[in-house]
Amino acid sequence: MKKTRTIAALTNAALALILIAVGAVCFFPVTDSVAGLKDRVYYRGNSADGVSLMFNVYWGTEEVLGILDVLDEYGAKATFFLGGSWADDNVDCVKEIAERGHEIGSHGYFHRAHDELDYEGNVREIRTSVEFLSLAAGRPVTLFAPPSGAYGEDTVNAAEAMGLKTILWSKDTVDWRDKDEAVCFRRATEGAEGGDLVLMHPMQHTLAALPRILAYYRGQGLRAITVGENIG
Repeated sequence: MKKTRTIAALTNAALALILIAVGAVCFFPVTDSVAGLKDRVYYRGNSADGVSLMFNVYWGTEEVLGILDVLDEYGAKATFFLGGSWADDNVDCVKEIAERGHEIGSHGYFHRAHDELDYEGNVREIRTSVEFLSLAAGRPVTLFAPPSGAYGEDTVNAAEAMGLKTILWSKDTVDWRDKDEAVCFRRATEGAEGGDLVLMHPMQHTLAALPRILAYYRGQGLRAITVGENIG
């Protein structure tokens, strides 16, 4: 009888462990899913001496124009991932970015959480922005940066179906939150190396830090290039 109870207890314990494991898979599938997609998403480029500044834009038109002036001063190129709803209200600025030789990518249309959208929802949100930006810039858009870096399999599949590469980053200045010029400079330059993709936003302190950032890159023998060039 005692032996029977022991076997039953061990069996119940084993079943409990199985249920816990199954529950973990059911309740936390996103991490594994995203991990499996990483070879289809770009977190850095391939350039040996090129660093890419990436500006995600849903605000800050005046700062964008200032950023363009600084980039011109240093002979640097950058990639601007534009939100469609912002671009719709700032067509002249979109054209200015393109005319000055910088790259334009999509940052969605309404800054939605793309990991929460199904395939059709991702297609609608991305396609609307891509079609508008391509028309405004006068050139095809080939890159997509998901807002907040949130993506899932449906996001990547939708982007690839439209011929877009999904872009994340290797360095994040977090300048939208930490409004500090020195912090922005440090995060953009610390350990900088070829292939880096550096995430930024059109903020006043970011604009103030930009000349120092570009001068630092130059001093390290690094070129500021577009994401398209960097990822090859």
